[in-house]
Amino acid sequence: MFQTLSAFLYRIASRKTLWLITLLYLPFPTLFFKNLEERMNKLAGQPIGPIDLLFGYNPDRITQMVAAYGPEGRAIYAQGELTIDLVYPIVYTFLLATVLSLLFRKQPYAPFAQVNVLPLTVLVFDYCENACIVYLLKSYPVTSPTIAALCSVLTTLKWLAAGAVLALILYGVVRRATGRGR
Repeated sequence: MFQTLSAFLYRIASRKTLWLITLLYLPFPTLFFKNLEERMNKLAGQPIGPIDLLFGYNPDRITQMVAAYGPEGRAIYAQGELTIDLVYPIVYTFLLATVLSLLFRKQPYAPFAQVNVLPLTVLVFDYCENACIVYLLKSYPVTSPTIAALCSVLTTLKWLAAGAVLALILYGVVRRATGRGR
């Protein structure tokens, strides 16, 4: 399955694809999520921000954040998680996979043969994290320390996987710039 997906990504990866997916990506952080966070913060009466952007946090912090959003803030956040944040992981995963495909397409050595599917790990952790966040938002005022702890772990794993992908992209760019990746 991963081999087939990897081959497909290598086949469709091009500069044109990269431009297209970049254009699809840009409205998410610059417009959609920015507006969502502004609305959440306004309803909360303070700048709280989304749980998704935290790293290595204590589960109690999530519980405090969920409470601070207020009823309307929780509803808007949950709606955003179930709409915008269902599409966004697909878009950024495809963007990262395209970049990796372009950087490592012609590498003869085995470790990089399927490196372009690594962004799928970020997507899986992100979706699992989102499910925990929605559960915590929808079940409030009932809190689940277990789900809050799981959410914290999933968020950390998401960011670690994203860091690994970005490190590979940086490695690929450096190899290309030094002439070793051609």
